[in-house]
Amino acid sequence: MAEETKIEEVKKSSLNASVAPEEFDWDAFEGNAEIYGNADKASIEAAYDQTLSKVVENEVVEGVVTAISKREVIVNIGYKSEGVIQAPEFRYNPDLKVGDKVEVYVESAEDKKGQLILSHKKARALKSWDRVNEAFTADEVVKGFIKTRTKGGMIVDVFGIEAFLPGSQIDIKPIRDYDAFVNQNMDFKIVKINQEYRNVVVSHKALLEAEQEARRAELIGKLEKGQILEGTVKNITNYGVFVDLGGVDGLIHITDLSWGRIDSPEEVVSLDQKIKVVVKEFDPQQKRIALGYKQLTPHPWDNLNPDLKVGDTVKGKVVLIADYGAFVEIEPGVEGLIHVSEMSWSPRLHSAQEFLKVGEEVEAQVLSIDRENRKMSLGLKQLTPNPWENIREKYPVGSVHKAVVRNTTNFGVFAEPEDGVEGLIHISDLSWDKIKHPSELVSPGDVIDVVILDFDEANHKLSLGHKQLTPNPWDAIEEKYPVGSTVEGTVASMTDKGANIKLQGEDEGFAFSRDLIKEDGKAAVVGETLPFKVVELRRSTRRILLSHVRTYSEAKVEKAAAEADNTKKAVKKINSNLEKTTLGDISELAALKDKLAKGE
Repeated sequence: MAEETKIEEVKKSSLNASVAPEEFDWDAFEGNAEIYGNADKASIEAAYDQTLSKVVENEVVEGVVTAISKREVIVNIGYKSEGVIQAPEFRYNPDLKVGDKVEVYVESAEDKKGQLILSHKKARALKSWDRVNEAFTADEVVKGFIKTRTKGGMIVDVFGIEAFLPGSQIDIKPIRDYDAFVNQNMDFKIVKINQEYRNVVVSHKALLEAEQEARRAELIGKLEKGQILEGTVKNITNYGVFVDLGGVDGLIHITDLSWGRIDSPEEVVSLDQKIKVVVKEFDPQQKRIALGYKQLTPHPWDNLNPDLKVGDTVKGKVVLIADYGAFVEIEPGVEGLIHVSEMSWSPRLHSAQEFLKVGEEVEAQVLSIDRENRKMSLGLKQLTPNPWENIREKYPVGSVHKAVVRNTTNFGVFAEPEDGVEGLIHISDLSWDKIKHPSELVSPGDVIDVVILDFDEANHKLSLGHKQLTPNPWDAIEEKYPVGSTVEGTVASMTDKGANIKLQGEDEGFAFSRDLIKEDGKAAVVGETLPFKVVELRRSTRRILLSHVRTYSEAKVEKAAAEADNTKKAVKKINSNLEKTTLGDISELAALKDKLAKGE
């Protein structure tokens, strides 16, 4: 009886399986392995099963995080065993902690080892598309994990969906290192969804712009012209510098960076440099802010030597060249203009590039100075003697000199006997022969002999000649072919009006068509050699006019004239003797007259 009572107590103790650990009777449990009957075991299992939740595979349930390690996250979903999930599935949520509720997907209630298999990634994927659409509709800020770089941007994990983050949407400022964003968690705004292809585009820049817009509105509301602010150089372009004033960008134009001329803003500032700037202009509507940097330092003209005056000589560096002149910086921020007309005593048109180049150190004379308008004109030629002061002594009329051909035009040649002294050789004074253009004889850079013909001191111009240095070949022509003389020539070529006749040597004449008819009535042809009479010498056109017709027509006229003259003389003689003759004499005279008439 006592033994049965003892067994009964053990059974009661063992059946109380749900007691607290500190009240559990381990001695009774270890002392008799057969304390449970089949009915007892079934009762205990039924009681335990009622404490567990029902788990259905391939469904999404909610669980509680019970432990977190670097590799795993333990989640309790109220089942007889807890599920283990790989930690990378939660990398989008760096704030995950024990006690947080998470959704998990039940892959298997029990694997071969009896382990509950869960997946947080699959749970998110099943509900992610709905969440993405809800976030897009509600304009909600979502968290995402940047997984990797891709062409043109990044791949971001948002609710388990791979979304595209364009490179231009990562930040407001230009990105220098895209790899620095990989494996980072960031806030995003969903900006575009393609329902058909289930593509999602996100932007981090949109969030920053919204914040910046709020800061910009606040800052612009406090801006005043002339206000001095501190900012950071955010971006440098070839036309200026963008400065971050604390969420709002302002532009310093390159002309407002330095009082002196600069080729690049990088000569003055560098990226990420903190600088002070002054507000020049701002437009609240356009939200544009114009800043100045050089304005924080005194203008160099204010510190210019007060004793500097017209006539003084200054030194400087050429900083800019234009066709009309060159700007020379004599002090940082103080420039003077050397007009091209003040670079040389030569009156011909020049370009400044012929005399100077950028970066060259020059010495010049101050021609004018306007401190109020901060302008100065300089001259180069004033530091060299003016060659026109004693021009008549150096180049008297009729003197011969060598000159350099500077330019050719359709009306003549410009040549310089020396630098700054220029003269014109008119085309009519270039050659005794007729030419169409001076380039037939000379080219720029040629050195030729010239004779001084005349002066124009007021305009600093000389009249030069070149043909005058050689005899006029026409003088020899006039002696060789006097008008009325007969020469032998060959028909060289035909023209519409006549023919060119080749004479002795290189000489050539011209005969009109009417003067080419031969005595037999036929016209002369090319290659035929005939006698020609010199009809006219035209000095202005340097032309010898010839006629073959006159060689025989004038001979006939002369012969007829001579015969007529002889007849008149004979008749006159007969008439004078008529009174002295008899009737018989008259008959003889009549016979003589008939003879004369017949030409016998």
